[in-house]
Order: sequence, then C-alpha cells, then structure tokens
Amino acid sequence: MTNNNQKVVPEAREALDKFKYEVASEVGVNLKQGYNGDLSSKDAGRIGGQMVRKMIQQAENNMK
Repeated sequence: MTNNNQKVVPEAREALDKFKYEVASEVGVNLKQGYNGDLSSKDAGRIGGQMVRKMIQQAENNMK
C-alpha cells in the first residue's frame, strides 16, 4: 500500500501540525507530541472535521 498523503507544499507541514494542535485544543482533545495511536476515531474525526470547516471558512473569506 502506498501513501498518497504527500503535501503539495512540504514546507507547510509545520504550520499544519500547529493548526492541528490548536484545533484539537479547541474541541477538547489532548494530543501529545509524536504518536497518538490511542486516539479514538471519533476524536480524530472531530479534529479533522473542524480543521476542514476552518479552512473552508478561510477560503470563503478570501473570496470576498
């Protein structure tokens, strides 16, 4: 199985990680640095969903 999750802009990794931790804090999920294999699917979905909502909102604001 190959990993197709390559970043379009590799330099953005640090900013995305910071964003992920900020969103996790907002939704009440405690992420630790490094591996978070014990994270439930529900919590991972809450973090990812909120990240997507914020990115869409930012894109919409930039279109105005």
